[in-house]
Amino acid sequence: MPSMEIRPTRIELIKLRKRIKLSKRGLDLLKMKRSALVMEFLKLASEIKGLRESLMKDVEEALEAMTNAEMASGLMNIERIAYMSGDSNVGIKPKNVMGVRIPVLNLNYEMAVLSEQYRALSVPVPIDEAISKFEKLFKSMINVAEKENSMRRLLHEIDKTKRRSNAIENILIPNLLSQAKYIRMRLDEMERDTFTTLKMVKKKITSGDID
Repeated sequence: MPSMEIRPTRIELIKLRKRIKLSKRGLDLLKMKRSALVMEFLKLASEIKGLRESLMKDVEEALEAMTNAEMASGLMNIERIAYMSGDSNVGIKPKNVMGVRIPVLNLNYEMAVLSEQYRALSVPVPIDEAISKFEKLFKSMINVAEKENSMRRLLHEIDKTKRRSNAIENILIPNLLSQAKYIRMRLDEMERDTFTTLKMVKKKITSGDID
């Protein structure tokens, strides 16, 4: 029901028609954005499914490699080599996907005594194999974490975009159309009243009733 405070003028009707046109254009853009976000979400979901399956395999291989290294070289030797390894840190760099800031994780290693050359020459093969397996596992975990975080952000944006498009489609545009219809009806009434008044005046002039 349109507000009775709306001024039934042609200028107001023109403004309303422009708002309706703009709202419809915005609605189309929001629907396009939501479709693109859903496609990106489904793409990530498909990737994560494969990554999780691969991650389980990496876990099994890493644990098996560690068991073999412990049996071949002993736990104390593994701990000694571990102290020579450098710490790792994860950097975050944002990426923009349809207006959504998605974090991209970068894995970096600090300088360590245990260099690749030292590993190749001095570290027993079973321990070197275990190190490689756990490095691969760590990278896989970072990759899965990055994509799962991206999925959550995309899902939040999809839901927000859906709410906005529903509000425009089901509330804003119907209200604007209702207001435009109200103004159009009032203008038609005013035109009919004006026409009737002019007709009566013309009749009086023709019959000579007006002084």
